[in-house]
Amino acid sequence: MPSAAAAIQEEFERVPPGTPLATSRLLRYGTRAAVDQALTRLTRAGSIERAARGVYYRPRVSRLVGKVPPEPRAVAEAIAAAKGESLGVHGAEAARQLGLTTQTPLSPVFLTSGRSRTVRLGKLSMRLQHVPARELALAGRPAGTALSALRYLGPEHATSTVIAHVRAQLPEAEFAALREGTAAMPAWLSDAFFRFEHTDEPVLV
Repeated sequence: MPSAAAAIQEEFERVPPGTPLATSRLLRYGTRAAVDQALTRLTRAGSIERAARGVYYRPRVSRLVGKVPPEPRAVAEAIAAAKGESLGVHGAEAARQLGLTTQTPLSPVFLTSGRSRTVRLGKLSMRLQHVPARELALAGRPAGTALSALRYLGPEHATSTVIAHVRAQLPEAEFAALREGTAAMPAWLSDAFFRFEHTDEPVLV
């Protein structure tokens, strides 16, 4: 039977470089103390690196820039999975993904049901921002991304034209799920959907 360190190293080698793995995923290879000791040993040897507390990855090496940190979203998802937290797309990034803005956030921010914290990924800072549970309704699916974007735009910009644009970007089932999520919407957004559905005026997409 391989040692915990050997088994854990094999686990990292089975996934692509840069893939974050949570400590909780590795506990089948030994006790928590043995796994922590193995991770410390592998980190000191340079085989893996620590992305955040309880999350490690095998670094990808570029000939141009050297070691490349993992994708922020992958790290955020690993942290959320390890902690049993819900994770959502920040409104600014959601609006960019849906083509509602061309601005790109300077630093990645994700919404979480857990505590707020900042994670360093090489020279990049990633922020996990705590929000109430209702703001994470539909998280992890396109309808949740759309809801986050519309919340971010606010009542002055979430017009019928914008909602029509969102509808055009989403699969029909996802837009239906978004529309049915009125309990998670602020009143002004629910009103905006009502106006969108009951207006006789044409909207531009």
